[in-house]
Amino acid sequence: MRALALFSGGLDSSLAMKLISDQGIEVIALNFVSHFFGGKNERAEKMAKQIGVRLEYIDFKSLHTDIVREAPHGRGKNMNPCIDCHALMFKYAAEVLLKKFDASFIISGEVLGQRPMSQNKGALNQVKKLSGYEDIIVRPLCAKLLEPSKPEREGWIDREKLLGISGRSRKVQMELAEKLGITEYPSPGGGCMLTEPNYSKRLKVLENDERLYDEYSYLFYLLRYGRFFRLDKGKYLFVGRENDDNLRISEYKDKGSLHIVSAGVPGPAILGVGDFTAEEREFAKQLFSRYSKNKGKEEINVLVNDITETVAPLNLEDIENKIKKYIILGN
Repeated sequence: MRALALFSGGLDSSLAMKLISDQGIEVIALNFVSHFFGGKNERAEKMAKQIGVRLEYIDFKSLHTDIVREAPHGRGKNMNPCIDCHALMFKYAAEVLLKKFDASFIISGEVLGQRPMSQNKGALNQVKKLSGYEDIIVRPLCAKLLEPSKPEREGWIDREKLLGISGRSRKVQMELAEKLGITEYPSPGGGCMLTEPNYSKRLKVLENDERLYDEYSYLFYLLRYGRFFRLDKGKYLFVGRENDDNLRISEYKDKGSLHIVSAGVPGPAILGVGDFTAEEREFAKQLFSRYSKNKGKEEINVLVNDITETVAPLNLEDIENKIKKYIILGN
């Protein structure tokens, strides 16, 4: 008997796997990878090793982008379509991965009432129904508060060894972790960029500009770094705040039409995406000067697409007004 587990790398999903593996069931941890969460990471690998389960990374980026854009059952406070997202993971696991890994059922670390919008009883049942495979989904941490699933009814697993946790407190989980010898685990929350208010505000700009498609996925990553300016539909400037931003932004140099870096005076890396007018191009150069070490007060040289160009001292009031007009606040 083998089970597949939706595994974020956090404590709840780790405990859910432990409760099932301790019943003699082999568990394979599935870390789903989208443009907004998941992916190879030390946290998930350490947790899987502690629990003693095999970890598999599952790329479903394209499918997930479609769900983020369409959000058939709505979004949370930000850009997060949690119900549709969870249903998609269960559905993909059931339709594609059960056969691939020769498994019989699916588990997750969800706790009834832990998240008011996406983990109330109605939402949990809706996710199961939407997946199309509701009878083989087990939620070990709160199973005793839910209707028995097929694995419980058929005796594949012992329902009495599952739990009935509810609410937002993690006291029971922490006590259980200590009892089971799980000594290292991350703090709760985070992980999905779609739940972040500032990031969501930026992503909404792409949605309004009809850029929330997989072909523009490089923009999803660029939104994470530095300052973000929208000059017009499909015309964006990404401006580093610190060295890490500069490095990350410059990694996407080939995706842009404009790349500006220092030619002497320390300043931000700037990547422009879109077909810029001469005036917009000049604004991008002025942004470098404004955020550079000399704050726009002196004439400087910059490298624009590897060619040295000059930026005159700025009219600071004018540049501040332009910044307010085009910047998308956040981060």
